[in-house]
Amino acid sequence: MSRSTRKGQGSATVQDVARAAGVSAMTVSRVVNGGSNVREATREAVNMAIAKLNYRPNTAARSLAAGEATQIGLLYSNPSAAYLSQFLIGALAAARRAGCHLVLEPCEGESAEEQAEATRQFAGVEVQGVILPPPLSESAAVQAELAATNIPWVAIAMGRQSPGTLNVRIDDFAAAKAMTEYLLGLGHRNVAFIRGHPNQMASEERYRGFAAAMDAAGIDVSTQQVEQGYFTFRSGTVAAERILSLAERPTAIFASNDDMAAAAIGVAHRHGLHVPGDLSIVGFDDTALATNVWPELTTIRQPISQMAESAVELLLARLRARDGATGETEERVLPFELVHRESAGVPARSSR
Repeated sequence: MSRSTRKGQGSATVQDVARAAGVSAMTVSRVVNGGSNVREATREAVNMAIAKLNYRPNTAARSLAAGEATQIGLLYSNPSAAYLSQFLIGALAAARRAGCHLVLEPCEGESAEEQAEATRQFAGVEVQGVILPPPLSESAAVQAELAATNIPWVAIAMGRQSPGTLNVRIDDFAAAKAMTEYLLGLGHRNVAFIRGHPNQMASEERYRGFAAAMDAAGIDVSTQQVEQGYFTFRSGTVAAERILSLAERPTAIFASNDDMAAAAIGVAHRHGLHVPGDLSIVGFDDTALATNVWPELTTIRQPISQMAESAVELLLARLRARDGATGETEERVLPFELVHRESAGVPARSSR
C-alpha cells in the first residue's frame, strides 16, 4: 500500500486527536478503549475529533485460538547495527520456536509524529503485540499510539515503567560500576567516559555507575573527561579525538557501547598510541564488533539475543493469559558479564 493511499485511510495519529480535542493522548486512549474514568463532555470532544480526523485505531482481533497465526511487530531505530543484528537473531529464533510471525518495521525519524506514523504501519498487518528495542522503548509517542489501539508491547531497557507494561533489561548501573571498578583495580585514576545517547535511560544509568565507582574510590568525577556520544561509531570518533587532544591525557577510556569503543581504538592508533600499553579502552554490549577490532575489546556482555527471546516470551504469555488486555507490570532483569580481553591493562607510568 502506498503512502498516499494510507493517507486516505485514517492517517491521523493519537497526538492529532488529542490536540484537536484539547486533551492528553492517554485520555484519547481511555476513550478509544471504553474507559469509564472520563467525563462525558470530554468523551464527546474526543469522539468528535476522531470523526473529524477520520482516526482509525487498529481493532484487529487479538484472539490466539489454536491454529491462528500470531503476528508480532518489531519497531526498530537503533544506531548500532551490531546491536540490532544480535537482537534480531534472538527475536527471530524465539518467534520461530513459538510458531509466530515477526513483522519488522523501521522507524527512521526522531520526531513524535514520525514515530507515531511508523507505529501505525502495524495496523495494516494486524499485529497482536509489539517489541520495542531501544531507543523506541522510551518513546511516549509510540507508547501512546499502541495504548490507543490496545496493542500490548514489551520494551527493552525501558527506564521508567508505566503500569501494566512489560520490560526486559540488565542492571546498567551495576554493570558500568563493575567495569569502572575493574579499571580502578588495574591502577587507573584518570578515566575518561563517553556517554550514550541522551534519549535513552540506559545511557544515564551507565554514567551513574561510572560516577558511583569513581566517587567510592575518592576520585572527583568532575575532574574526569566526560564526552557526549550517541552510540554511533562516528560520535565515538569525535569524542575520542577531543579526549586525546587534552594536555593531560587519561590512561583509560570507558565508552558506553562497543561501537564508540571501537572508534576510540581507531583514534588511538591514529595518534600513535598502543592499546593497552599507552591507553586502555573498554566498551559495553559485547557485540560482534568487540572481537572484530584490534586489540579485541574488554567489555560488558549484555545478553542481547537472550533479551530479545525473553521479550517474545513475555509478550506471548501476556497475549495468551489476557487476550491482549493490560495486565500486571512485569520486568525481567537478565545477568551481565564483564568480559576480559586485550584492550585494557595497567596504566603506563606517564600519561605522555
